[in-house]
Amino acid sequence: MHLIKDRGFAPRRDDSVTPESVYAQRRRFLMQAAVGTVVASWASRQAFAQTANGPGRLRPLPGAKSAVSGALTMEKPTSYADVTSYNNFYEFGTDKSDPARHAGSLKTQPWTVVVEGEVKKPGSWDLDALLKLAPMEERIYRMRCVEGWSMVIPWVGYSLVELIKRVEPTGNAKYLQFVTLADKGQMPGLRSSVLDWPYVEGLRLDEAMQPLAMLAFGLYGELLPNQNGAPLRLVVPWKYGFKSGKSIVRIRFVEKQPKTSWESAAASEYGFYSNVNPKVDHPRWSQATERRIGEDGLLSRKRPTLMFNGYEPQVGQLYAGMDLAKFY
Repeated sequence: MHLIKDRGFAPRRDDSVTPESVYAQRRRFLMQAAVGTVVASWASRQAFAQTANGPGRLRPLPGAKSAVSGALTMEKPTSYADVTSYNNFYEFGTDKSDPARHAGSLKTQPWTVVVEGEVKKPGSWDLDALLKLAPMEERIYRMRCVEGWSMVIPWVGYSLVELIKRVEPTGNAKYLQFVTLADKGQMPGLRSSVLDWPYVEGLRLDEAMQPLAMLAFGLYGELLPNQNGAPLRLVVPWKYGFKSGKSIVRIRFVEKQPKTSWESAAASEYGFYSNVNPKVDHPRWSQATERRIGEDGLLSRKRPTLMFNGYEPQVGQLYAGMDLAKFY
């Protein structure tokens, strides 16, 4: 099967980087916002977008400095322009610029997420209910893509475990399967045969309950742009980016390890775990170093890749005793 090749990095303009003073202002707003503030109805998104200020033009999400130990990095966040224009979201095309060009067709309201399988409280959650489920936090995470590029992104959301606790997994629940939207009318990339649709991902239950695993509804203090996985997505910062499924519509609790989309497409290249590991190379790319998007394009220096993307103190014990070259 022919897989998508690494398309490299286009040179970036200096004026695409958000000024430090603007970002500092937004950080102060987020830290002062009440954690328990109820997020306004999602239905008002389009009206508000005409008058909103900030990095983009979407409604701000209230948030607070993360209470999760080690969840924040002091590294400079990648600019909003880069975060929202250089994406992997194959449902809208395989080029990094395709999602920003084509994702305007995605309708994010109304939206429902079905939770089913090995849980005592299965059911459907509408978006407003999910937005109010737990206090929002801002978490600045490193994100690493398997092709060798990385970003630092200020996400807004809460730990996935908040939802898991409320649906009460049974003793048979060992894994979570995440199913994302597959609508050919909204997603032109579904005409491609690069993957079998819908896009499916999975986590072991203990991975999903690690507090760093996040349901994200926004970035840079605002609602998620469509090209970044609106209206909600998974964020698992110690794994390669494709593990963080976008535009989620279904979460299944299952007993057996689910087959993921990239495993089905190329199991020798994309394993179930997909932990960031500089010692285990992808067959076509070294994983020992990475390039940070926004740092002078092809001229940017390579930086060493960190084990578990730098989150080894928090997540390393999840994989104690495992052969990470075998369980890649």
